Amino acid sequence: MIEYDNEPIPGLPGVPPPGERILWQGAPDWRVLARTAFHTRLVAGYFALLALWAVASAGLQGIRSPGDLIGAAMTVIAGIVGVALLHLLAWGTARTTLYTLTNRRVVLRIGMALPKCINLPLKLIGAVDLAQRRDGFGDVPLTLTGTQSLGFVALWPHARPWKIVAPQPMLRALPEAATVAALIGRHCLAAHPDGQLAVPESATQQAPAFAEAQAA
Repeated sequence: MIEYDNEPIPGLPGVPPPGERILWQGAPDWRVLARTAFHTRLVAGYFALLALWAVASAGLQGIRSPGDLIGAAMTVIAGIVGVALLHLLAWGTARTTLYTLTNRRVVLRIGMALPKCINLPLKLIGAVDLAQRRDGFGDVPLTLTGTQSLGFVALWPHARPWKIVAPQPMLRALPEAATVAALIGRHCLAAHPDGQLAVPESATQQAPAFAEAQAA
């Protein structure tokens, strides 16, 4: 038995009430998540620079034996192990994550050690943004209205970076992110009849789809 075997419907904490229907479900791509949330390329580059520095230092002092390069070798090994662990963490995070959009809410089923479901009623979502990459993958941050708040640590890595004081839930590393953002935006408009649609700056150069439903 795994931690989500007791879900009546995958991704939801219980059976939806009458009239609620699932419109979309998706999960992060673990490879994209590793690059964007766990910064595996940045970590790999850091260890590569350390290894080059160790080799250069040994060369300036004169390499007399293979033992003089042990520091560089250990740095490379540490980098490989570290990046591998980050990839494993990204894979586990993606495997245990499921995002769900219904006609009434967005549900984030997240967490490996402490699984939880976070319900975000559409009426509390004031804006749907989009950060898209050239490969079509992207992130969809959600801005909440009202006094309800979520902890950044409890959300991470499903939180918009640097929004620590006022955390924003974020659907990360999604394929066809512009389509997902537009779908959420349209249904947020149903909950905010006086709202408006706008194309965020992050989408104008990379995606023709609109991706923000801003409540008035």
